[in-house]
Amino acid sequence: MLEASGKRVYSAREIQPAFRLSRRLSDMLPDGTKYDKEQQATGGTSLMKSLKTLVIAAALSLGAVGVGHAQTPAAAPVEAPVAAPVANPAPAAADATVPTAAPAATEAAVPAGDATYTPMKPTPGVGQPIDAGIDFQPQVSPVGEQAYWFNHVILLPVITIITLFVLGLLLWVVFRYRAKANPVPSKTTHNTFIEIIWTAIPVLILAVIAVPSIRLLAQQYEPPKKEALTIKVTGYQWYWGYAYPDQGIGEYVSKMLTADQAKASGEPYQLAVDNRMVVPVGRQVKLIITGADVIHSFAVPAFWTKMDAVPGRANETTFTANKVGVYYGQCSELCGVDHGFMPIAVEVLPVDKWEAWVRSKGGNPAGPVVAAAAPAAAAPTPAVAAPAATPAATTTEAAPAAAPAAAPVAKN
Repeated sequence: MLEASGKRVYSAREIQPAFRLSRRLSDMLPDGTKYDKEQQATGGTSLMKSLKTLVIAAALSLGAVGVGHAQTPAAAPVEAPVAAPVANPAPAAADATVPTAAPAATEAAVPAGDATYTPMKPTPGVGQPIDAGIDFQPQVSPVGEQAYWFNHVILLPVITIITLFVLGLLLWVVFRYRAKANPVPSKTTHNTFIEIIWTAIPVLILAVIAVPSIRLLAQQYEPPKKEALTIKVTGYQWYWGYAYPDQGIGEYVSKMLTADQAKASGEPYQLAVDNRMVVPVGRQVKLIITGADVIHSFAVPAFWTKMDAVPGRANETTFTANKVGVYYGQCSELCGVDHGFMPIAVEVLPVDKWEAWVRSKGGNPAGPVVAAAAPAAAAPTPAVAAPAATPAATTTEAAPAAAPAAAPVAKN
C-alpha cells in the first residue's frame, strides 16, 4: 500500500504469511530429531528470531522496489487538478455579461409608476343582471356572439316549432278521436309511411343543429394565440387572486365590497370588488385557472366564459372582449358558506389606458417582448469571450505530459 506521501505501509494481509512460515520452521529441526527441553528453550528461540529477521528484511526489500514503480503514476493526479481550474474564468466572463444586458433593457422599457389610471364606472344593464330579465346578457366576445346567435336563430325557433307541432297533434287527437265522435275505435296498429316520417324528420333536425353546435364547441376550445394576454386566476375561500406573469405583476387579491362601499362607488352590491381584473379591448386573454383549497368556478356571462378552478390542476380558457366596459360574474360552483359572496369584476379598457394601469401596478405592458430582446442582444458576447477559454483548455491537456516530471519530488 502507498500513502499520499509515497511511503510504503504494510497491511496485515502482507505480514501474516511471514509469521506463519517462521512458526512452521520453528516446529521442525534440521536433521529430523528433537532437542531436549533446554535446547528448545534456547536454540529454538534463536532460530525463530533469525528466520523472522530474514523474512522481514526480504519483505522490506520487495516493498522498496514496489515504491519505485508505484511513485510515477501516483504523481499525475497531484499535478493535473492544479491546471484544471484555469478553464473556469472564461465562462464566468460570459455569464456576467448576459445578466448585465437584460436588466438594462428591462429598466429602459419599464417606466416608473403611472397615475393616469382611474377605475371605470359600470354601465347599468351592461355586464350585469337586470330586473325581470329572461334573456342572456348582451355578449361582448366573438364566442358569446356566436353562441347568442346559435341560441336565438336555430335553437329557439326549432324548439318552438316542435313544441307547437306536438301540442297541435295532441289537441287534434283529443278532439278527433274522442269517444262521442268515434264510437267504433280504429284497430290500425302500424303505418309504414308515418313511421318513416317520424324517424327521418328528427334525424334531419339533429343534423341541422349538430353542425353549428360542434363548430361553436370547437371555437370555445381553440388554442390561444401567441400574443394572447396570460392571466393566472386562483380561487380561494372566498375570494379571487389574479396575476399577470408576462407583465411582471404578482398576484393581488379581489374581494367583495361592503354595501356602503359599493353604493359609494356606484356599483351593484354583491358584484362590486376592491380590485378588478383589467384587460385590453380587442386582445385575446388566456386564463389559467386553478383552486387553492376547494373547487370553484370562474364565470362571466357577458364573455360566455365558465371554467372550474380545481386544486392541483391548471385549466385553461380564453375570451376576447370587443367592447369597453365593466362586466361582472360570480363563482358558479358551491364552495362553502360564503360561496354567494365571491363576485368577479372584469374591466375592459382601451389599450393605452390598460397600459397605464399596468404601469400603475409596477408592471411592463410590453411583456415578454422586451424579455426576449435582451438575450438576443447579449448573444454575441459569449462568442467574443470564447477564444479566452482556448489557452485554458490547452493547459489542461498539457497537464498529463508534465506530470511525470514531478515524480522524483514525490519520493521525498
